[in-house]
Amino acid sequence: MPVYKCDGQQPFKFDQEEIVKGLRDVRQVWRTQQNRLKEVGGRHLPSPTVIDTAIKQLSGALFPMRLGPDDLLQENEDFYVGYTIGLALSALLNQIKLEIRHHHRHEKIDECQLEQTAERIVREFAKSLPRIRSLLDSDVMAAYAGDPAARSVDEVLLCYPGIQAMIYHRIAHELYKLGITLIARIIAEISHSATGIDIHPGAQIDSGCFIDHGTGVVIGETAIIGKNVRIYQMVTLGAKRFTEDENGMLHKGQPRHPIVEDGVVIYAGATILGRITIGKNAIIGGNTWVTDDVPAGEFVRIESSHSREGNF
Repeated sequence: MPVYKCDGQQPFKFDQEEIVKGLRDVRQVWRTQQNRLKEVGGRHLPSPTVIDTAIKQLSGALFPMRLGPDDLLQENEDFYVGYTIGLALSALLNQIKLEIRHHHRHEKIDECQLEQTAERIVREFAKSLPRIRSLLDSDVMAAYAGDPAARSVDEVLLCYPGIQAMIYHRIAHELYKLGITLIARIIAEISHSATGIDIHPGAQIDSGCFIDHGTGVVIGETAIIGKNVRIYQMVTLGAKRFTEDENGMLHKGQPRHPIVEDGVVIYAGATILGRITIGKNAIIGGNTWVTDDVPAGEFVRIESSHSREGNF
């Protein structure tokens, strides 16, 4: 197939048939391995582009005078919120139907039941929006109170990647709880790409979470984080080991990530692995490696000849 150059010279040629055949052969191997030789009904998968637009709309509806349109007036807030939520939920409804259809792609689907299930999920999700806003308010206040460089709550909301990550996570987590795990994961990865903060949508995070700086933070699927926890950059709340079934496949969904209780502070570069508990108000120092329970109020740090006693 020739590809013509704009300067009128001879077209560049490549062996289209060979490349297409090579890609077809690789696809065939993959589909055989995955038992997907025939895709029933085409590509029934949610669209990251559509989902991203819907989440941006929901962000604007949650914080209309800060994340909404530039020309919005306060007297028009409710109209804007209602209209924008309607747009976002309609888009999500269609995406949720795609996810459900894909999940049941090898079964006969009752379209009426599919529609009813998707609508029920969207209604339940919509009811959670005021609670999500309240949780996000607590996150913003925690960041403002915990960072001496923060000049206002508006600065925190508009500028802090940790807050953007929490907006996306709290939306994704609600969908995850409702069984819409693929869309929830797409939302999480959109946030990850934008902020450098990787929070699995299954992670349970209570109010007042402050992720400062944020770059490189990883929070695993079964992590549980209490109230008023502060986490700095490059922190990992991960799994220590993975169990396998008799076929060598990893078990899915087992609790394997840390439980972090209220008031804990985790400084930059700390790695906390396994289903352990970090007790209330404990402090985890920078660059530490923690694989055992930490008692409440404990200060974990790397001992150094340069360290001195005193208030931290």
